Amino acid sequence: MRTAILVLVSLAWCGVAAAAEEAGGHAGIPWWEIFKQAVNFGILVGVLVYFLRTPVGSFLKERSELLKKSIDEAARARASAAEKLAAIEARMARLSEDVAEMNRKMDAEADEETSRIREAARGEVERLHAQVQFAADQEVKKARAELRREAAELSARAAEEIVSKTITPEDQERIVRENLERIREIVR
Repeated sequence: MRTAILVLVSLAWCGVAAAAEEAGGHAGIPWWEIFKQAVNFGILVGVLVYFLRTPVGSFLKERSELLKKSIDEAARARASAAEKLAAIEARMARLSEDVAEMNRKMDAEADEETSRIREAARGEVERLHAQVQFAADQEVKKARAELRREAAELSARAAEEIVSKTITPEDQERIVRENLERIREIVR
């Protein structure tokens, strides 16, 4: 209320000064005109305060609350963004370490795979070597058996030729008789 009176007095004083200036030195100050204008202004201010006090007050209150909420939300968003930025910066800092670790793991896996492949290849070579050796041994055995058979056949033919040239028909009869006697002794 004091503020309203102070405003009215200030405006009235300004009105007096303006009226005095307009009179330009005419005979006196028009107090009645100043008073009417001050009353009109006071009524206008009173009516405006009476009717606009609640809506303007609630508007200002809502606006104040809205601004507080906006400031709080902005602060929360800023804090959240700062946290996210810190997390991203931490991830970026760890990224080179993670890449180096992945490279070490891949190198170790590649070395293990190389060793495994080499061992598998050595085992395969040894297995193939054993198979080739076995096959070669079998071929040698077959060749020896074939040579023995051929040697036996050649020996038998040679012996037959020798016997046929050296044995006479009487010797043949004697050999047959001796063999028949041996067979008879065995059968008895």
